[in-house]
Amino acid sequence: MLRDEPQFARLFIGQSLSVVGDRVSFVAVPFAVLSVGGSASDVGLLAAASLAPMLLFALVGGVWADRFPRHRIMLVSDLVRFAVQGLAAVLLLTGVAEVRHLVLLMIVFGTADAFFMPAATGLVPLLVGADRLREANALRGFVQSAGLVVGPAVAGVLVAAAGPGGALAVDALTFAVSAAFLARLTPRDMTPGTTQATPGGRFLQELRAGWTQVRSRTWVWSGMAAISVYHVVVLPSVFVLGPVLAEREWGGAAGWAIVTAGFGIGSVVGDVCAYRLKVRHPMALAAAALAVASCQAVIIGSGAPVVVIAVLEAVTGVAVSLFFVIWETALQTHIPEAALSRVSSYDYLLSTGLMPLGLALAGPVSDSLGVRPTLYAMTVIGVPAALALLCVPAVRRLPARASATTGGGDSVRDAPEVGVA
Repeated sequence: MLRDEPQFARLFIGQSLSVVGDRVSFVAVPFAVLSVGGSASDVGLLAAASLAPMLLFALVGGVWADRFPRHRIMLVSDLVRFAVQGLAAVLLLTGVAEVRHLVLLMIVFGTADAFFMPAATGLVPLLVGADRLREANALRGFVQSAGLVVGPAVAGVLVAAAGPGGALAVDALTFAVSAAFLARLTPRDMTPGTTQATPGGRFLQELRAGWTQVRSRTWVWSGMAAISVYHVVVLPSVFVLGPVLAEREWGGAAGWAIVTAGFGIGSVVGDVCAYRLKVRHPMALAAAALAVASCQAVIIGSGAPVVVIAVLEAVTGVAVSLFFVIWETALQTHIPEAALSRVSSYDYLLSTGLMPLGLALAGPVSDSLGVRPTLYAMTVIGVPAALALLCVPAVRRLPARASATTGGGDSVRDAPEVGVA
């Protein structure tokens, strides 16, 4: 596919290095907080600081990405994140970093993310044909998953040799590489449509047009609700409580790297499966996969040996990759191209944007109830929410291909089922 789609190949190569850097940062940042005297609550605070701007800027980023060239928005975002991670590295390496410095930098980082993510989702259909969207998303997911395998290994070496600051310096350089490849992209022009945002248009009117695309599709808003539970309730077990258990019981960064690498291996397998996936109603499979993915908290808190936890996390990694490849492909297939970034911005707002609430509460709740009881409670909430998504008829019957009759309404309610050979 990469030989047939040269524009997508450039995006793929640039993002590959950037993702490895992100995974290095994923391991390094919690230990950066702990290295400057931070607590478990501070680890959660820092993670929340990088995600909270999504609440304020995700919708703005969605409107902008439907107005202006999406790859240019991503380019500026990468340059900002290069500067932020570089400054954080300097502060850590010179020994003057404090938790408050890192929090402020992560707020800027998160703001850049809020513009990057809706633009990235909307860019892919401008680089590949409609019949290759699933393959493109699977390859993007493969990059993310491979980063989970390579990144922790690199992070373990970097943190041991140069400390968290050295690891963040590497992450900063990868953003510069990504920006260089984005600068060379020449995607096709967006197809005009009645829902397209235009420079000088009214922001609220364009935002309402995007929301109409969400609320008129049962599978979209119910899917966003389930994803929100996953991000707010389940993922804090990975971002906050997992590193805390690793520091206390698994030997620190090395133990956590093993677990995240196990998840990454499973994610790679899931992306390979998604690349070859041909089913009539993929969202039914996605909902079941989300239920499996929501078991991460109880696995991390199981008290099993690190190797066993890593193997079980690999299983959830397969499920996570399947879900998000299918979800993004469904949005890109069934949502009008000119409104896609605005719809994805609501997705990020209701999932990633609300995630800081869970991150901020995970530390204090675990301090009160204990780490393991908190992890078990996360699973009790997360798994039923995913199973509830599977009970929605519009989710179970959503066709793999778009139909000309779907229009702006619910693609299952208003259109006949369409299968994939």
